[in-house]
Amino acid sequence: MTRKALVLGVTGQDGSYLAELLLEKGYEVHGFMRRSATGNTVNIDHILDDIEIQRGDLADPTSLYRVISRVKPDEVYNEADQDHVSWSYDSVGYSYDITGAAVGRLLEIIRQLNPRIRYFQPVTSNMFGISDEKTQNEETPFRPQSPYGAAKVMAFVCCQYYRDVFGMYASTGIFYNHESPRRTDAYVTRKITKAVARISKGLQDKVCLGNLETKIDFGYAKEYMVAAHQIMQLDEPDDFILSTGEVHSIQEFLDEAFSIVGLNPKDHVEFDPRFARPGNTSVLIGDHSKAREAFGFEPKVRMKELVKIMVDHDLAELEKNHQENVESRCSRTRG
Repeated sequence: MTRKALVLGVTGQDGSYLAELLLEKGYEVHGFMRRSATGNTVNIDHILDDIEIQRGDLADPTSLYRVISRVKPDEVYNEADQDHVSWSYDSVGYSYDITGAAVGRLLEIIRQLNPRIRYFQPVTSNMFGISDEKTQNEETPFRPQSPYGAAKVMAFVCCQYYRDVFGMYASTGIFYNHESPRRTDAYVTRKITKAVARISKGLQDKVCLGNLETKIDFGYAKEYMVAAHQIMQLDEPDDFILSTGEVHSIQEFLDEAFSIVGLNPKDHVEFDPRFARPGNTSVLIGDHSKAREAFGFEPKVRMKELVKIMVDHDLAELEKNHQENVESRCSRTRG
């Protein structure tokens, strides 16, 4: 029988890659989407005819209950939350509710409707925050330094609770930073690659950034969604770190992006203290050996290739938009 999957946050970076993957594997895919996302479907426009859109909101338990009871999914992937660290400092209550408490609501609804449904919850390396360990594994203590990280700890604990007490299949992926061309420019990586593309075409001169010395374990979102699906196919639910095991500074990411277009970042980058965070984490490096042993996880795309994927995409988008504008002007002229 065709398996059914419900993907919450289907319009986002992770949700859209996951929906594509599930369709390729023959799933019947349902995408859960809130009202504010209806005008931003660019990541799923190419598969909109192949998935069923379900309307609702993580803040509304009645919509969660209605959709899950109607769809009757075999697997639920919760890729929806307030997932921006900087925003969480300014939206503390919202972040705690949507990123943390909503996971408890979801799992309780699943328990009441059908506890055999498999559930996947992405969490974050930000849960570790300040860590005494050079590399973190699944047993490393949590010490979050942001409301986002703290809320993800609640999500993680909720999954363990429903797994331990009710025997439900609730797995987590402890994701380290994972990027792609589907990131919005609210994230520093995409802000950099879009700016580099525009600067190379003479459409922009400067880009303002915060601390360039921050070191990050950068992975490729598309690969991490493959891993999320693999986790859900294991016989038993569990928790897995998904990372590359290597770190690079924002400065390195920036230098690599500018090198692709043959420019010097020193001529185009300015520091802006507004982008500094009130709480900073340790240098977080993931140990993904447990995932490697369980299902063969080994990321192929590393920082330099990731930067090239993103810059090439943003250059192509500029070229596409330019061509569309030319064609539009020609059409108006002929008319």
